[in-house]
Amino acid sequence: MPPARRAVELVVGAAATAMRRAQNRLGKALRDRVAGQDAPEAAKRIWQTPGPRWFAEDDPIWIVNQDAAMFPGGIASLLLQSLHPQAMAGVAGHSGYKGDPWGRLQRTSHYLATVTFGTIEHATEAIDHVRGIHERVRGKDHLGRPYRASDPHLLRWVHVAETWCFLAAHQAYSDRPLTPDQADLFVDQARKSGEMLGGTGLPRTVAELDAQLEAFRPELVASPAAKEAAEFLLKEPPLPLAAKPGYALLAAGGIALLPDWARGELDIRMPAFARPVARGAGRFGVAAVRWGMAGLDDDERLRHGDTPH
Repeated sequence: MPPARRAVELVVGAAATAMRRAQNRLGKALRDRVAGQDAPEAAKRIWQTPGPRWFAEDDPIWIVNQDAAMFPGGIASLLLQSLHPQAMAGVAGHSGYKGDPWGRLQRTSHYLATVTFGTIEHATEAIDHVRGIHERVRGKDHLGRPYRASDPHLLRWVHVAETWCFLAAHQAYSDRPLTPDQADLFVDQARKSGEMLGGTGLPRTVAELDAQLEAFRPELVASPAAKEAAEFLLKEPPLPLAAKPGYALLAAGGIALLPDWARGELDIRMPAFARPVARGAGRFGVAAVRWGMAGLDDDERLRHGDTPH
């Protein structure tokens, strides 16, 4: 082989190796933040335990909940959910989201993965565990109105806000958007765990989901706790400096999903001309997450003697 060609091949090979290592580092960092240090063990329990499951690989809820678009969808969901003063009072008073934000995220991601991909037995156990926590969460909001986390009405609000944001994020940022029929089925499938948690009257179609979100508007206002949570999520995220630019892309994508009235309540300024830019940032951030997680998947397959594809 000519020396020049050999030199080029060495340079290309070194660049590919460096890129592969960067991809793997990103994937591991994302996994550790979102799913925790014990993520491989938890994943093994969720995915490899034999037994019947509520959903299958081609179900819309499976497609949505395993996609990287969940990242900006989750940020949008937290912001939107915060606009119900009683729901936000429960989060502020009992969740410890500031003291242990990553622990809360990891518990939430583990719950979503279990009820979506896990066996019926494990999903039911996870739901029963959360119901038990809800029974103990109660208090008063900033106006002195009593709340309890097990209130079916509050549970409906949390479910509607979460389902709406996850679907909106998937349709905006996924490389595999749902058809209208699939979107309706996603809403209906998401209802399963919501009802088992105690929510009532949950939507079955996208039209019902949109109608219920609109029906909640008279109850929604940015309480001081909601504005404090938005400040924490958007301006003071507990991240190392190197991770903040990537998070900013995902956060911009999440903000762009929110209805105008929700951004207005939270004093988040995003003129109409800036929304396409923010959505572009969201798409770029999701693509980076997808790339990093794909490298992690390949690394795990190689460790088990499989061929990446």
